[in-house]
Amino acid sequence: MENFVLEFEKPIIELKSKLSEIQEFGESNNIDMSRQVNELETQIKTKSEDIFNSLTPWQRVQVARHPQRPYSLDYLNIFTSDFIELKGDRRHGNDAAIIGGFAKLRDGRKVMVIAQQKGRDLKERSLRNFGMAHPEGYRKALRLMQLADKVGCPIITFIDTPGAYPGIASEERHVGEAIAVNLLEMFKIRVPIISIVIGEGGSGGALGIGVANKVLIMENAYYSVISPEGCAGIIWKDGAKAPEAAAAMKISAKELLELKVVDDIVMEPLGGAHKNHEQAANALYDMINSQLSELSEMSEQEILDQRYNRFRQIGSFLEN
Repeated sequence: MENFVLEFEKPIIELKSKLSEIQEFGESNNIDMSRQVNELETQIKTKSEDIFNSLTPWQRVQVARHPQRPYSLDYLNIFTSDFIELKGDRRHGNDAAIIGGFAKLRDGRKVMVIAQQKGRDLKERSLRNFGMAHPEGYRKALRLMQLADKVGCPIITFIDTPGAYPGIASEERHVGEAIAVNLLEMFKIRVPIISIVIGEGGSGGALGIGVANKVLIMENAYYSVISPEGCAGIIWKDGAKAPEAAAAMKISAKELLELKVVDDIVMEPLGGAHKNHEQAANALYDMINSQLSELSEMSEQEILDQRYNRFRQIGSFLEN
């Protein structure tokens, strides 16, 4: 995983390899190679900016799926403390694909955090079901949201899933119904809700915890009704056309902001959030803190009205 390289990153890796060779040559032969090192460092920075400032939607999907990308718990470990995980939906069991509980932000503000969590290794991926929640995960999320509403605690949700789990057991326990109930009930929550798409934002699996006053997205995340591969399979009967599908669906952060599906973009370190977890987390915390401060000035009714109107305006159009 440490050497995981995306195809479009290879020119950068080649330059970094040359840089290492020159540095090792200079050190082993006691030769001053500072001029060549500076030139290569400048080339690496320029090449990185050129590549990452012009990524295609499909390339951003690949960055969003990078195995070293920070997941929800990584962010929580950096800018929250006193996280108390609460488990179970009080009906069936506990779904580890969705975690939730009370926590404190850096400024001491208490929040309810609900997050979709993927796994780093095979064991954790199996435990977390690759971030794909069963119905009990969404019922747990709603239970915790209603608890936060009761005690007047703002809610932050982290979205990172390819979609809700589509297996037989999930369908038998009515995953569609669980998501639909969440969509309805989240409009009734009287405390501020902020949702952040930190990686993959796939289908109803993402929207099941995404009815918020403010929907934010990381620069290289994506948010879509279906995966690019799924769309390509339906439209062209060929999953290999995923790049074309990604471009057609307008799923990148910049496009979603233009369409007013999201409210703001959290900028990532050059090369993606996986290059510097701390820097990515700091940028995310600053955005969350700013949005919470704005929403905290609103009354309960204003919070309800703002959330309702926000979603009603998506896809609005004018008639002549």
